[in-house]
This record gives sequence, C-alpha cells and structure tokens, in this order.
Amino acid sequence: MVVMKPEPPPDEAKRRGHALELKAILVVDDDQQLASALQWILADENFFVDVALDGREALLKVRAHVYDAVICDVKMPHLQGDAFYLKAREIRPSLTDRFIFITGYSTDPEIRQFLTENEVKFLLKPFPIEGLIGCVKELLR
Repeated sequence: MVVMKPEPPPDEAKRRGHALELKAILVVDDDQQLASALQWILADENFFVDVALDGREALLKVRAHVYDAVICDVKMPHLQGDAFYLKAREIRPSLTDRFIFITGYSTDPEIRQFLTENEVKFLLKPFPIEGLIGCVKELLR
C-alpha cells in the first residue's frame, strides 16, 4: 500500500515561504486618545503595537517584551520620557537607536538639550501622520 501526501495548493506553498513578520512598537504617551489613535494607525500599517500611558508602565513592558521601536512622549507623569529612555536602554541596549520622541515642548531648554545630546529622532506635535509612519519605517530598515 502506498500512502501519498497531498501537496498544498500553490497559494499556501507561497505563503509559507513569505510569512509576514510584524515589527513590534511600543507607544508611550499619557494622552490616551493620541496613544490609541497611534495604535490603530500603526496597526493599519502592519505593525504590532503595544501602549503604555506613562514611563513607569512602559518600563515594565520593556522588561517583559522585546520591541523593535518605541514612540515616546517626553513630558509624562510618574517617569518622563527622557528618564524612561535612559533606563530602557540599560535594560535593552538594542533600543538605544530605536526611539522616536514626540513632543510639544521643543522650546524647553532641558528637553532640547536631552534630544540633541542623545542624538535621538523626534517629531514636534502636532505632526503629520505620514511623517511619523515614514520615520518609523526608516528607523526599522
């Protein structure tokens, strides 16, 4: 007796070889509406998106999960974006050049100093969504 295995249909065979790899992004912003909007927009661009509403929550998530990029507000309660960044890169050094900061306080001398000294990418609020998506895609190349 000869048992033959059926071959998968051509479409299925092609899909196996080209599995979609989702990049994981952590969005950190105390503005829950903005964080939620960014989550939906980036998910629509085929990213897996997790959200934290402050730096402390984000730090817990960075300890527990591996992210390909972080989009982070600078001014937040509990643990601000700059302090979160410094702690996150200690935990996951691979994130050092994987941050995009979003801020409405670009004229604040302390924030400006942090952004320039650490040579991090940043966007000024309000920013065009296409600009953020382009920045994320460039970062993940």
